Amino acid sequence: MTVVVLPGDGIGPEIMREARRALEALVSLDLVEMPFGASAIRSHGNPLPDETLAACRAAEAVLKAPVGDPEFDAADVRPEQGIIRLRQELDVYANLRPAWQGEIDLVIVRELVGGLYYGARGVREDGTVFDTCEYHPRQVERVARRAFELARLRRGRVTSVDKANVMETSRMWRRVVTEVVGDYPGVELEHMLADNAAMQLVERPERFDVMVMENTFGDILSDLAAAVTGGLGLAPSASLGDSGPGIFEPVHGSAPDIAGQGIANPAAMVRTAALMLEHGLGRPEEGRRLTDAVERALVEAPTPDLGGPATTREFGDAVLRAL
Repeated sequence: MTVVVLPGDGIGPEIMREARRALEALVSLDLVEMPFGASAIRSHGNPLPDETLAACRAAEAVLKAPVGDPEFDAADVRPEQGIIRLRQELDVYANLRPAWQGEIDLVIVRELVGGLYYGARGVREDGTVFDTCEYHPRQVERVARRAFELARLRRGRVTSVDKANVMETSRMWRRVVTEVVGDYPGVELEHMLADNAAMQLVERPERFDVMVMENTFGDILSDLAAAVTGGLGLAPSASLGDSGPGIFEPVHGSAPDIAGQGIANPAAMVRTAALMLEHGLGRPEEGRRLTDAVERALVEAPTPDLGGPATTREFGDAVLRAL
């Protein structure tokens, strides 16, 4: 099986190295590294070169480290534009972001290729700036089905998050989700306004099983869920479509302030590799083994962000020992 590896920017290459070591210890894969992000802008003038996109289309999965570089923060061409376009090109509309710690065990299913990030935007003559949130009912239906199917494999509860008291897109979202749940007997559905969902994630995160929401709410609330379960340094994600390869990436950013110091926490990147094994390559047993190995490494070799002394490499060594 071929996996395209996008090593990313900042700490990306460092944490990707540890994910690759773990994968190579578990399974036989053809790992093909391609240019992407800031390095691709420097070499190709484009964060997503044509050859990288073609390789991603032909692969079984895409394993991506975080991108972003201060050099391009105010530029017209930025590394982040590459991942937004790649998600759209591969139509990976369902972003799964699990968060767990102690009694907390939830998954946020974020719609990934619609809403504000892809709607019309611009500047009017009077100086007004606008971004448009748009959704078609089909987009809502398919991500809702993904959430209900996932809930069937878990505890059978789905919380659909919206702002139906304010937004027309949310009223349509709520109507479609309510219609779709009829095809999933045994799955319990509740609707919750986004502001209440944020409060409940802080006060009672253990009450949630599967949460489904549009792009912007998912971006914000998944970071909040990560924060209450240990921080962004532990948070993986899987972006899936109906066909073709998925994109697997940690939730956190490229952390250029600590790049090259060997102290970055690779847990989220390695957990992401485990999600890829389970959801992208049909290897759930190996995925569970890798997830368990990360749990042991977090105890045996915590990195400085977790209050420990371990380097990035030493954390990776602990994962390999656990495997």
